[in-house]
Amino acid sequence: MGIAGLSFIVIFALIASGGMLLFYRQAMLQRISNVVTQRPKRTDLLGTIQQTGSSIGGMMAHLDRVVPKGEAEKSVVEKRLVRAGYREESAMRVFYGAKVVVPIALCIIVAATNMTDYIYPFFAYVAALGLGFILPDFWLGRRIAIRQKNIKRGLPDALDFLVICIEAGLSIDQATARTAEELRAAQPAISDELDMVVLEQRAGRARSEAWKGFAERTDVDTVRVLTTVLIQAEQLGTSIAKTLRVHSETLRTKRRQQVEEMAAKTSVKLVFPLVFFIFPSLFLVTLGPEAIIMAESFKTYFPH
Repeated sequence: MGIAGLSFIVIFALIASGGMLLFYRQAMLQRISNVVTQRPKRTDLLGTIQQTGSSIGGMMAHLDRVVPKGEAEKSVVEKRLVRAGYREESAMRVFYGAKVVVPIALCIIVAATNMTDYIYPFFAYVAALGLGFILPDFWLGRRIAIRQKNIKRGLPDALDFLVICIEAGLSIDQATARTAEELRAAQPAISDELDMVVLEQRAGRARSEAWKGFAERTDVDTVRVLTTVLIQAEQLGTSIAKTLRVHSETLRTKRRQQVEEMAAKTSVKLVFPLVFFIFPSLFLVTLGPEAIIMAESFKTYFPH
């Protein structure tokens, strides 16, 4: 495995031992606290899984000090975590802890699979470290994209529910709270963001600022347009229900046009599979027997 592999294993052992010491210290404090407070133990499978996940997350959170980071980078990462739906205080520590754990895990995989027999060890371990360092960023970007996609899909339904609540006599704030409650199971991303809008308004923040915060947290263009429409409707005194209904129909029309555009591009995208996969097979099936017959005919008439 070489000196490089042994050095990576030694570094991993030191970091793992430090993490295990912190883990056992927290576990001991938790047991003492349970004995003092006389809390009943959860012996079911769900409790075990939750306890294991929290322990691993706590151990990873202590490793974030290894990664150097500045205030500007921390601010950007915090915004990305919020857009992905992770608002806990430990989310950033777990994220930076993953930047330490994942590279070490990839180095162990490289050493265990004997990839250094085919690749120069230095380049193999450097590639594993670099890939492991950027994998959490790719994963976080993927989570942000999925959440934004879910918000875009669920926004017309949320607007329809807001219109129903407002036409039933509720104010915009009460309608927002009711919509967040009703869509909790069907559209959890929208429900979570609307809950944040309601909590900010209850904390004393202005309605326009709360909705602007909604647009800033999600970074979705349709939400930004919705925020602008609501603020203009409030300033001009127009009907909010009518404005939301028109905006909902506009979103559905835009989505229908996007689907039609994707369907129109299908014929163009099928050209490459047809040319490189289907046409050669057809030519082989149709011209193959004829080529065999012609070859046998040439052998018969021209034996030499």
